[in-house]
Amino acid sequence: MNDGIDFAQPLALLLLPLALLPLLQNRRDTLQFSHLAWLPADRTGRILAHVWRACAVLTIASIVLALAAPGRSQMQVMRTGTGAEILVLMDRSRSMDERMLTSDWKTLDPLVVRYQAQSRGKPKGKAARDLLSNFVAERPHDRFGLMFFSANPIHVVPITRRAEVVQAAIKAGGVGRGLTNTNVGWALNSAIQEFDQRAYSGSRIILLVSDGGAKLDADVREQLRAELSRNRITLNWIYLRSVNGANFDAITEQSETLPEIALHRFFQSLDTPYKAYQAMTPQDLAEAVSDIGKQQNFPIDFIEQIPRRDYSRYFLAAATLFCTVLLVYRALQLRRWT
Repeated sequence: MNDGIDFAQPLALLLLPLALLPLLQNRRDTLQFSHLAWLPADRTGRILAHVWRACAVLTIASIVLALAAPGRSQMQVMRTGTGAEILVLMDRSRSMDERMLTSDWKTLDPLVVRYQAQSRGKPKGKAARDLLSNFVAERPHDRFGLMFFSANPIHVVPITRRAEVVQAAIKAGGVGRGLTNTNVGWALNSAIQEFDQRAYSGSRIILLVSDGGAKLDADVREQLRAELSRNRITLNWIYLRSVNGANFDAITEQSETLPEIALHRFFQSLDTPYKAYQAMTPQDLAEAVSDIGKQQNFPIDFIEQIPRRDYSRYFLAAATLFCTVLLVYRALQLRRWT
């Protein structure tokens, strides 16, 4: 941490001797009298003369100091609070443009459920972005990062406390249509690497938001397992289940071969904490986000970068004040002479 005062334009300080000019005697202001003892004592005049010169000196000095741009240097401050470092890894594939089921889908005829989902429900991507936006807004003490992925990962916002940047990035995720292919393994590896160069300061979370899975090869699985353990990362998966998608609550021998189940099984075998949230409706999604918010609220230490503070405006305000005093004094003099 650096508490020192610095000057952005230190060469301007060479003009400071100009502040002594008002202290020099001005012959034009000299009045001649034959005998000074005849003059009455003018204590008020002497005081006003000293005030006038002091204001003139301070005006010039304030202007010079303002030109030198004084300020407090950039600082690093250690903060302690509650929260977590959360990296949101969001699927941006074309399937995320499909609609979710409405809350009353169980009351519908099974033959028309898919049609109803395609016509009435809220798009998966939009529902997830809306909930994530509220999630970020409700957790001001957390630090968030955002990545999208489809065929390859897209780094959007590194982990930061600037919630307004994260909100803008979430909103931008709705522009355009998604791509066809997805590569969850590559995306997860890239998400883990976001923590590699960061000092461990508390709870770390990767929040995977996706409606699909993948069958990862052995090398990728071992790499992800080791990297998650080394960085001590908790993995949460919000699985946006489609109408006929794999069901984590009813896994059978036939469903074990599905990519979503295979990925879920791999996550369950990790040495680090993992929890899956299965969401078919926006209400399910809201409950999942709420549960994550309740669990991840631990003490966390972090270094906050405080930018340089410029104090020039204070010196300009002081110079304005002193100039105003000088103008008032001169106006009173002119009025007296006239």
